[in-house]
Amino acid sequence: MPAATDIVVVDDDASIRDAIADCLRQHGYQVRVAADAAMLDALLAQQRSALIVLDWMMPGEDGLSVCRRLQASGIPILMLSAMGSTPDRVIGLEMGADDYLAKPFDPRELLARVRALLRRAHKGETVAPSTTLHFEGWELQVEQHRLLTPEANEIALTRGEFALLRVLVERAGRVLSREQLLRLTRGEDSEPFDRAIDLAVSRLRRKLAQASAGGDALVQTLRGEGYRFAVPVVRR
Repeated sequence: MPAATDIVVVDDDASIRDAIADCLRQHGYQVRVAADAAMLDALLAQQRSALIVLDWMMPGEDGLSVCRRLQASGIPILMLSAMGSTPDRVIGLEMGADDYLAKPFDPRELLARVRALLRRAHKGETVAPSTTLHFEGWELQVEQHRLLTPEANEIALTRGEFALLRVLVERAGRVLSREQLLRLTRGEDSEPFDRAIDLAVSRLRRKLAQASAGGDALVQTLRGEGYRFAVPVVRR
């Protein structure tokens, strides 16, 4: 069982890595450090982490590749990068990062992002009801965090993708604005980012379409309004 506050900091720059680790430890977190992807894998093999603070630019396997590879693990990832432009941030989020912070950054902002991600993850882990939501032959198993296609194949969703789908399915037929979806999936303290929800919906639709014909049509776009889950849902 992983420690609730265990965080792994991954950065090939020792000074940055140690500074982040010291900051987090001063605020009560258990921190392990890694200089590259191989060291990260070794640490995760020993003990699952509650959060990964991951640098983008590293020798060998870079942060984007690591993020893409670990996105189905359910471990929240805070991506760090000296490239802070909107396109760079979009790429990081598309690869499955839960949040993105440009270097240089204020330690107080780092702490705020870490706390927000941990709170969000904790909420997801403490969902009590054992419920299965059925729609068009699909099954969304809420407590187990599983999505099954009409062909009974399981789709690997990231924590954020699952949260987004659950919010849409539980409010089937309702039009939800981007702001509502951001608040419902990431919490009241989430940072507004115009394209964050659009990117998340795009990734989710792509996975649904790849898994079963017509899967992308489950979520409708209403231009200027937001998104709506388009088919009836039965709760069992």
